[in-house]
Amino acid sequence: MFEDLKLLIGGELVDGDATMDVIDPAAGAPFMTVPRGSVRQANDAVAAAKAAQRGWAALSLNERRAYMTAFADAIHANADALTRMLVREQGKPLTEAAAEIAFTEVFIRHFNTIDVPVEILQDDETKRVELHRKAVGVVVAIMPWNFPVLLAAFKFPAALLMGNTFVLKPAPTTPVTSLMLGHLAKDIFPAGVFNVVTDLNDLGPTLTDHADVAKVSFTGSGATGKKVMAAAASTLKRISLELGGNDASIVLDDVDVSVAAPRIFSGAFLNAGQVCIAIKRVYAHSSIYDALCEELAKLANAAIVGDGLQQGTQIGPVQNAAQYEKAKSFLAAAHREGRVIAGGEPVEGDGYFIRPTIVRDIDDGAMLVDQEQFAPILPIIKFDDVNEALARTNSSEYGLGGSVWSSDVDRAYDVARQIDSGMVWINQHLDFGPHIPFGGAKQSGIGMELGHDGMLEFSQTAVINISKEPVA
Repeated sequence: MFEDLKLLIGGELVDGDATMDVIDPAAGAPFMTVPRGSVRQANDAVAAAKAAQRGWAALSLNERRAYMTAFADAIHANADALTRMLVREQGKPLTEAAAEIAFTEVFIRHFNTIDVPVEILQDDETKRVELHRKAVGVVVAIMPWNFPVLLAAFKFPAALLMGNTFVLKPAPTTPVTSLMLGHLAKDIFPAGVFNVVTDLNDLGPTLTDHADVAKVSFTGSGATGKKVMAAAASTLKRISLELGGNDASIVLDDVDVSVAAPRIFSGAFLNAGQVCIAIKRVYAHSSIYDALCEELAKLANAAIVGDGLQQGTQIGPVQNAAQYEKAKSFLAAAHREGRVIAGGEPVEGDGYFIRPTIVRDIDDGAMLVDQEQFAPILPIIKFDDVNEALARTNSSEYGLGGSVWSSDVDRAYDVARQIDSGMVWINQHLDFGPHIPFGGAKQSGIGMELGHDGMLEFSQTAVINISKEPVA
């Protein structure tokens, strides 16, 4: 099924008007050539989605659910192929890739359980007022490269179940698994309901400015998110923007460092730190600062870095050459601005490998603390007063996630409530699920994904107001 990947446009698998190479980040070299879409093909995909939308929306919710169940079943049946290809194009370890594909199936099946009933606002002797939720039309999803399959499942199940049709544009460095989803979708959905078009980061303006696109759902950098927002303004499109983060963890003085350190390490270094809600900076109380730094350094030094397809690999490569160069600039800054106690250098040889790096004796104002590194490099900052730590945490322009660590949950809760982020965890990080709304504050985004609230982001309201007064 996946030997000759093609674009999916209007229910047909078609060659791209050009081709492009896909790089294996573990080797730093191409491993596959895939179709590359053109402006014409992006327009064709939107036209196909528009033509299919009214018929798709006319189906009952249960009928649309049946299609989604079939899609989840197809992903389940092809999980091994999707998993191994995800490792090849993205770089993450096999266990993490398998979890991503499994969670994708779970997310689809969960969205199938969400009801969006008509809400009765008033019903008395004079009138009945109903609030309906309807499809917005054609939805375009522009994807990042860190979780190309799972983050698509933040979007397409809700969009399709609400009666919208869908155009998926994957990141140019991770297009393969999205094309594989297109091959599965071709034999399941009616023509035009689900479309996949690839590019080299040149089709975004065409799609976001298109008059027939009703909503753009974007996950990626803040700089690109602003461009999406500006383009969408031309036709007052609805937008959802899940952007960057600089998540802080505040570690209080009463933690058991031996228990907290492995959890903090996992929260920082999943997917080689390339997670929007990963821990990007740690504020540790001075009384446990040295012990926490030591434990995190031990974990970093013991971590197995390598090709994600190799047994036992815990941390794979940085995903692409541009991000690798950016990560190396953060390493250089770490050596200038703090004290590197683990890692600190790229791994010699092929691929984009960087050992997990722990940096202590660093402070706010440093590049590594103030900016989102999106790499396996973690700064540990000392504090004496929790109010000071809160002020420093909240000074960031970002507000996606954060966490508080303490042996006293009530004490941690009081601190957590004061963090200016869309999501805050206590004694954990990176915990999310299809039933939990996902979204940020400040410059970390606009709108919500997942859960009932995420479903409603792909709808528009329609009020029907019925007078019961006779007119004859």
